Amino acid sequence: MAGAAVHTSLQVGTTNRQIIKIALPISLAILVPQVNFITNNIFLGHYSQHALAVASITGVYYLIFAMIGFGFNTGLQTLISRRAGENRPEEIGKLFAQGVFITLIIAVAGILLTWLVAPWILRQVLQSGQVAEDSIEFLRIRIWGLPFLYVYQMRNALLVGTNNSRYLVSGTLAETIANVLFDWLFIFGKLGFPEMGLNGAAIASIIAEFTGMFVIFVVIHRKGISRRFSLFSHFKWNNENAKLIMSISLPLIFQLAISIISWEFFYILVEHHGQTALAVSNVMRNVFGLIGCVTWALAATTSSMVSNIIGQGKQDLVNGLIWRIVKISTGLSIIVAILINLFPGVLLSIYGQDKAFTEAAIPVVRVVTAAMVMMSFSVIWLNAITGTGNSRITLLIEMITIVLYCIYVYVVLEKYFLSITYGWMSEWLYWLSIFSLSVIYMKSGKWRNKVI
Repeated sequence: MAGAAVHTSLQVGTTNRQIIKIALPISLAILVPQVNFITNNIFLGHYSQHALAVASITGVYYLIFAMIGFGFNTGLQTLISRRAGENRPEEIGKLFAQGVFITLIIAVAGILLTWLVAPWILRQVLQSGQVAEDSIEFLRIRIWGLPFLYVYQMRNALLVGTNNSRYLVSGTLAETIANVLFDWLFIFGKLGFPEMGLNGAAIASIIAEFTGMFVIFVVIHRKGISRRFSLFSHFKWNNENAKLIMSISLPLIFQLAISIISWEFFYILVEHHGQTALAVSNVMRNVFGLIGCVTWALAATTSSMVSNIIGQGKQDLVNGLIWRIVKISTGLSIIVAILINLFPGVLLSIYGQDKAFTEAAIPVVRVVTAAMVMMSFSVIWLNAITGTGNSRITLLIEMITIVLYCIYVYVVLEKYFLSITYGWMSEWLYWLSIFSLSVIYMKSGKWRNKVI
């Protein structure tokens, strides 16, 4: 009975029901890590404002590597979705094995970079020596979770690409429970455990990532997915598939990496404005995650469905599918943004900070929620390009946009030293630029004959 559950059609339709069927489990899967991140910051906020401030630097640093994995996840998902649309399940296991091989190599490189190179960089760019040293100590622990995260991301690509996204929830739920429990134990030193503060959050996150990876591994095995796609029969290096994955994923990785690196640049400039500004900006990243979980789920759904539809030879349905997803994404984002703007104090109060912190944060909340609405439609169009297999175009769009973004934040935050409220308006420039360039490309029709 369990094995039969996964032997459904690998080809998808373009109805709202199909969109929600794919997107809802992905949304829950994205929401859970965001809950983990917010939980970390709530605990750290109650522990000390210094810990909350340091977490903004370390969080974005680790996010760079997480987004590299997400780039491979998206590239692999696009290829798996295309093979699913072509009804070629025998190729899916081969692609998955190569994705795991490649990302584990990158994980080793990330660990070495964090231990040997990152400390020197952080000491050079951060004005506070204490923030720098605490960040280095945290990251040298936190980075050991990277292999678990990458394997987990590859399994997500497999499940979404084969229309089995409903199984994502079990792994992320287990990860959340582990993260909340061990955060409480290690940060504050409960039930006889030592009080570790910021470093306790690092250890808790590693345990949580391992737990999520292990549980989703068990689910895939129990549901017969491993057997259906012969995942471990092809667990050897294959140059042809490796090159194919790299050709799709590398532009996405560079795109995501430069995007997050530019965000790290932003946080470094914010650090020059003081600890409160840094802590406020860290909370704003929570707001991004809160609204973004649905948006990014629909973006992942877009790339997967567009690739699947093209694999079926139904290119004429692509634009209609995009607009259908845009309406859902934007509508939901507007509702969430309105609720946050009606009750910003409630959201900010959970971080246990003083009145001055809340007063400084509320104007930034207004700016960030507006940016999230802009993201809700822009990222759908960008991921549609990913679904066509033209990842080099998404990289080009990202590079143009990042140049504009970095110029803006440097002039506003460093040259004229304006408040971080104006600095966060850089997100408006970023997402409107992404939207304009993505729509221009998709409307050109140049993607129609791309073969992957």
